Amino acid sequence: MKEVVGEIRNQVLILATLVGIMWGLEILDTFVFRHGLDTLGILPRQAIGLRGILFAPFLHGSFAHLAANTVPFIVLGWLIMAQSISNFVTVSIICMLVGGFGTWLFGATALHIGASGVIFGYLGFLLARYYFDRRLSSGIIALFVGFSYGSVLWGVLPSLPGISWEGHLFGFLSGILAARFAVDN
Repeated sequence: MKEVVGEIRNQVLILATLVGIMWGLEILDTFVFRHGLDTLGILPRQAIGLRGILFAPFLHGSFAHLAANTVPFIVLGWLIMAQSISNFVTVSIICMLVGGFGTWLFGATALHIGASGVIFGYLGFLLARYYFDRRLSSGIIALFVGFSYGSVLWGVLPSLPGISWEGHLFGFLSGILAARFAVDN
């Protein structure tokens, strides 16, 4: 029982820290830097824009943008973390790097910021994991995620101006890749 409580405490701490960093950066960006941190996002096909692969998931255009990303980040992130914390770390890194590089390589010439690329990566991972591991728990999670978040898959297609559908698409594809190469059973 102590191990389960300790594991849950670690999961909450990791997610709360990451979300806290996002909110802290948005507060600083809005009130101190006057949205200057947003320039650290992904700027496609420009060398300086490569730094955005690391920074973009933590930067958001507004509090509304961040609020819209917070709940799915926590829910989908925790569903991955419930399998194992190392899975969460691996999937997060793959989605950030591979999804970010795809956005840098093929994205529209604009700054791309926000955690939605990683969130779409989590979505892709959770939906595809069952295909690769055939565990009942992965299938149940895939069904839950499909019913709860499946409608957001339209976000991988060009839609509204100012929304990085490329980030969504490459995030989702990187999540599928992460499911293929996830090391934990």
